[in-house]
Amino acid sequence: MAPSETDSGTSSAKRSRSGSPDPLASTAGTALPYATRTALHLKGLVPSGVEDFKMQEQRALEQLNMKSTNMEKYMFLSWLRTTNLNLFYRLVLHNLKQIAPVIYTPTVGQACQEYSHIYPFLAPPNAVDGLYIPLTEVDNIAEIIDNYRESIAEGDEPEITVITDGSRILGLGDLGMNGMGIPVGKLQLYVAAAGLNPDRCLPIVLDFGTNTERYLEDPLYLGIRQHRPADKEFYDAANKVIDALHAAFPNMFIQFEDFSTDHAFGLLDHWRRRTLCFNDDIQGTGCVVLGGFISAVQQAGIPPKDQRILFVGAGSAGVGVAKQLVDYFVIEHGIPEQQAKAMFWFVDSRGMITADRGDKLAEHKVYFARHDNDGVQCKTLEDTVEY
Repeated sequence: MAPSETDSGTSSAKRSRSGSPDPLASTAGTALPYATRTALHLKGLVPSGVEDFKMQEQRALEQLNMKSTNMEKYMFLSWLRTTNLNLFYRLVLHNLKQIAPVIYTPTVGQACQEYSHIYPFLAPPNAVDGLYIPLTEVDNIAEIIDNYRESIAEGDEPEITVITDGSRILGLGDLGMNGMGIPVGKLQLYVAAAGLNPDRCLPIVLDFGTNTERYLEDPLYLGIRQHRPADKEFYDAANKVIDALHAAFPNMFIQFEDFSTDHAFGLLDHWRRRTLCFNDDIQGTGCVVLGGFISAVQQAGIPPKDQRILFVGAGSAGVGVAKQLVDYFVIEHGIPEQQAKAMFWFVDSRGMITADRGDKLAEHKVYFARHDNDGVQCKTLEDTVEY
């Protein structure tokens, strides 16, 4: 008699090397004691050798070092993470200097560029490694969240999400859905360096299209094939997703990552007082630079009120850093905000940023636009320094 669907499913699960319903069996692997194998009906279905976790690490590291390129290493580590999470993080923690550049920058940049081509080889079929939320499915966000809940163990609701729309990945531009490699990689570093629970980390990509034609024309591209929406449609959709995530997981920390500059500021301004969130490019970079700047001011011998600061570039990171520094001068040194703001000059691709330069400034640049230039327009960095 043919087995029932239930029997078949149970049998398959029990005998899956990476999908055992028993947590110990699915993470211990070759270190599973012989008696436990017997109890789980695994006798004769796996090699008889029983080894310790250190030996497992040694084997994994040997395989990693046999890979000839960082992309091959990236793919090997991704597969290891999705099939044996404990072994993956033991390997990362004990070899962080070697592995960090593989699971994040610089290798993650190439991985993102090729993500649609390598995706099927990063994990077993249908392994849940985050949320892919297409613009065309935003109205079904409740169903998507329910699907995610069904895929996780009870009590493993996410504590943190890193969310991107792939529109400004590293220095590579608009990668669309391929940008998912950034939330995945960033959360791996948080687990390794900060001790977060990997089962409670949620990578998310908002698949809202891409304006990069080569992806739209690539037959292997896995994202939706349309250009990015106008601002109103973008914010309506993004806010609907974040509303639903916050309602489902009210204690989850939201990290915005690698959005285009205007959208990065727009989302942060909208959500920063509504839920627990921050933008890594604006605030994370700003905190790191601020720490170094405080020390530099203390040692420079120049009073804070007499500092003059020039930024080359006016993206989300640069403007975010500058705003953190303004807050530092206001809070720590009692300098009025307008006076503190006037200590900063910005140069972008068109020259010194002024209110009367003649072009329409992006919203995030307006705050630092100079009003005291008396009509003088500096086209280059050198002219601005001389000015």
